Amino acid sequence: MRKKIKRGQKVEVSFSPRERVLMLEHTFTGPELTTVLRSAQLKTGKYRVRYTLDDLDELLGFVAAEANHSTDKRLRKELDALYARVRRQMESYDDGLWQRAF
Repeated sequence: MRKKIKRGQKVEVSFSPRERVLMLEHTFTGPELTTVLRSAQLKTGKYRVRYTLDDLDELLGFVAAEANHSTDKRLRKELDALYARVRRQMESYDDGLWQRAF
């Protein structure tokens, strides 16, 4: 069951220090998405930031693109794991725009 949220509402997402490095140094994500992550403070071992579902979807696109084009197997594996985790978290919310299967 997905948690209902309003369209455009931001949800909290946490990143480990390594995941933050992956996002900031190994993807081509632009400053409109990384500024909040770059300025986040480390608290209890995680960087907690707030994004809309659209923002998360865009972030995931950059992570997937880098994973698909990486020749470094270890980096690809880390990016794939980051993608899967954030995707699960994103899909736990419903802003009313999910496509229904026919």
